[in-house]
Amino acid sequence: MKILHISAECYPIAKVGGLADVVGALPKYQNNQEISSQVVMPFYDNAFTQNNRFITIYTAKLDLGNQSFSFEIKTLNNKKLGFEIFFVAIPELLFTDYVYSTDDTDRFLAFQIAVLDWMLSLKNKPTIVHCHDHHIGLIPFMMTQSVKYKKLQHIPTVLTIHNAQYQGWFSYDKLSLIPKFDMANAGLLDWDQQINPLATAIKCAWRVTTVSPSYMEELKKEANGLESLLQHESAKCVGVLNGIDTDVWNPETDPYIEKNYKISSVQSGKKANKNYLCKRFNLDNKKPLFVFIGRLVGEKGAELLPKTFNLIIQENKSSILLLGSGNREVEKELETLKEKYKGNYNAFIGYDEKLSHIMYAGADFLLMPSRVEPCGLNQMYALRYGSIPVVRNIGGLKDTVIDIDNKGFGIVHQNVSVSDMVYAIKRAEELYINIAKFKKVRNSIMKINHSWDTSAKTYINLYKTLNR
Repeated sequence: MKILHISAECYPIAKVGGLADVVGALPKYQNNQEISSQVVMPFYDNAFTQNNRFITIYTAKLDLGNQSFSFEIKTLNNKKLGFEIFFVAIPELLFTDYVYSTDDTDRFLAFQIAVLDWMLSLKNKPTIVHCHDHHIGLIPFMMTQSVKYKKLQHIPTVLTIHNAQYQGWFSYDKLSLIPKFDMANAGLLDWDQQINPLATAIKCAWRVTTVSPSYMEELKKEANGLESLLQHESAKCVGVLNGIDTDVWNPETDPYIEKNYKISSVQSGKKANKNYLCKRFNLDNKKPLFVFIGRLVGEKGAELLPKTFNLIIQENKSSILLLGSGNREVEKELETLKEKYKGNYNAFIGYDEKLSHIMYAGADFLLMPSRVEPCGLNQMYALRYGSIPVVRNIGGLKDTVIDIDNKGFGIVHQNVSVSDMVYAIKRAEELYINIAKFKKVRNSIMKINHSWDTSAKTYINLYKTLNR
């Protein structure tokens, strides 16, 4: 069985969010289970492409409406990622130092056409085409409807929705960019009088998955306008919980952290990493350390963080460290708190991969007050590193974190509000001072297995139902 994953992101090549982590890990774990799993993505102008060598294996031209573009399919000259990866190089459209911009319709449509043109040339075609998010949403349509790709129509397609808030809408002005198809079937492209790639993929893919079971059910009630469609297509929809790459996220071997540790040495290991953070960011290492790692956007409840931190830090019981970027106003408010609460609070506005690893290793608690959280990987990283998650009961957080009062191991709150967040943090502070219970919880969460092994097997079983 040969699986071709198609994505705009893939760690460690190009990462904006959790999509990259999934596409950078799932194929590797699938290959470990004796199938051939590959990835194809755009060829960007970034550190990875600048620092690696590539082989061109295919060259052709594609038509995008009245325009014509030369493109190449490149591959790495090694297999260090654990899976074979291919790149679509279209210099005029894709060779950028960014992944996304304000208008990516032409860029990603050309990418999808190039992928399908290349697939036509392959003697050994994929058994399954696995599409990730709306950027790849027109592939299931073109494979079944475009005259040019008739030879591909028998290949099953799977769509994974990583975040339904983003759907890739564009107007009918660009309909002519899509390779010729029977206009009687144009309704497959339409949702709310626009071309909607995510809606199109939901209609045309053979199976639709989301990145957690709870998120699938939530989307049927709130999916940024696609609720009725997902209800209608529910027979082919299933939620599959993401995993994490336990080779990358392993406190015993992680090269980024200050001191490696395992369950038996968790106390000294976490203490060393916490001491590093507290020294670097001028925090009190005797207090519980809460961290937030993520985008400063409404989906993450970010605009509530400044007021929440104000209320918590005033009581002088905890230290707080934040790593993230996003909304400029929120960034400014969080920066202002640095001067006001020296010694108890600090923030790194931006992103730093190494720092994020040290924060998971050194934190006592991880904050995730999300409004929307399709799966969430941060809480799984935190568990792996012995940091107790403080989360809202939503999406994948609901599937992976059980409250300590329900015989669980985390702190769970129901609403995205300052009062709920403050109460949850105070519950965490109480847990921290109960030394015996805190240590017991910390040791237990490091034993929880959220590796990709189980999820990879679930996807393989799903593929097999389509390949009969």
